[in-house]
Amino acid sequence: MLLSLKMSYKATMGEDYKADCPPGNPTAGNNSDQDTTKASEDFVDPWTVRTSSAKGIDYDKLIVQFGSSKIEKDLVNRIERATGQRAHRFLRRGIFFSHRDMNQVLDAYENKKPFYLYTGRGPSSEAMHLGHLVPFIFTKWLQDVFNVPLVIQMSDDEKYLWKDLTLEQAYSYTVENAKDIIACGFDINKTFIFSDLEYMGQSPGFYKNVVKIQKHVTFNQVKGIFGFTDSDCIGKISFPAVQAAPSFSNSFPMIFRDRTDIQCLIPCAIDQDPYFRMTRDVAPRIGHPKPALLHSTFFPALQGAQTKMSASDPNSSIFLTDSAKQIKSKVNKHAFSGGRDTVEEHRQFGGNCDVDVSFMYLTFFLEDDDRLEQIRKDYTSGAMLTGELKKTLIDVLQPLVAEHQARRKEVTEETVKEFMTPRQLSFHFQ
Repeated sequence: MLLSLKMSYKATMGEDYKADCPPGNPTAGNNSDQDTTKASEDFVDPWTVRTSSAKGIDYDKLIVQFGSSKIEKDLVNRIERATGQRAHRFLRRGIFFSHRDMNQVLDAYENKKPFYLYTGRGPSSEAMHLGHLVPFIFTKWLQDVFNVPLVIQMSDDEKYLWKDLTLEQAYSYTVENAKDIIACGFDINKTFIFSDLEYMGQSPGFYKNVVKIQKHVTFNQVKGIFGFTDSDCIGKISFPAVQAAPSFSNSFPMIFRDRTDIQCLIPCAIDQDPYFRMTRDVAPRIGHPKPALLHSTFFPALQGAQTKMSASDPNSSIFLTDSAKQIKSKVNKHAFSGGRDTVEEHRQFGGNCDVDVSFMYLTFFLEDDDRLEQIRKDYTSGAMLTGELKKTLIDVLQPLVAEHQARRKEVTEETVKEFMTPRQLSFHFQ
């Protein structure tokens, strides 16, 4: 805790803490990194992500704040050895940057012990955007390389409680979003997608775990973790237990029978971590292993990493329903640039990849590491102009979205029903 406080002090003040030297008022001429002062302004919870830096959230500070572990090169190498596959670009580039107990999952896997994957989606609108795909693209890779079952929670109950939606709207968004998720290529024999509104009434095992979790978490705890107030509806206060329950294998008796010893691995954005810190605290008290986690960074809005993507603002992101023409227009008009004001200045001083949204998007979706590094060098040196960088991104995104749309068209209502039917899955657990 002391080390954490010292790191926070250094991030805010730009200098090491000295016990016998109290801090003075920083002068206007202090040339410590301006971005360090914004660290204290970063705010992350499951509903709000706020930063004042064009570079985005300070993830090193967030690791300290949340108490997770950084994904180091050694862990990436170990995943490659265990799976016999090259690490996904999200791991190679630090997009999945933090973890809890991933080494424990690898220990189990190497000893032929089972684990399963759990991720989710809060269906708040009919159309998903590129940022929503990130955890599913990575989860699909994890399912393929580890050959394990996967459960996907559609938290339509949460969206009903937090948004101005009817239950029918929330469930209809579940079905539409499920089509986009299925289009990522998940194996129907190893994947169960479930709606909270639907599944809770079908599975006594799931509801029993919800009740056990509820019994072991106090109102003061959820207020402290999630910032609930006395005026929040009781549905919000009890919801964290519903998101926690899929972390325990006997919530799915048709898949795992009554086994309680199968560990869960949860790939998710770091803003969902508070739910699972609570879950990990409760797990040993109700006889379950703690879930392990892999955390991703946030996908930036087109207007810059310090702004939030919004379903109500169609220009804040590339949506999976966008046409090639719309993608080109959005990138050219709205993607925040790290380039200079004039071509002459840009050629002389180069662009800033740290704040350029087009380059950020390429780190997510351009597979070729060598090409990405060359683009970084060319843009930073001024050899590549902003317009050329944007064109490169457009050329990557247009076929990616078009291919997704083609796969989604093949997903019928019947396919969704198959994925969402409680059933036995195919895997090789002993």
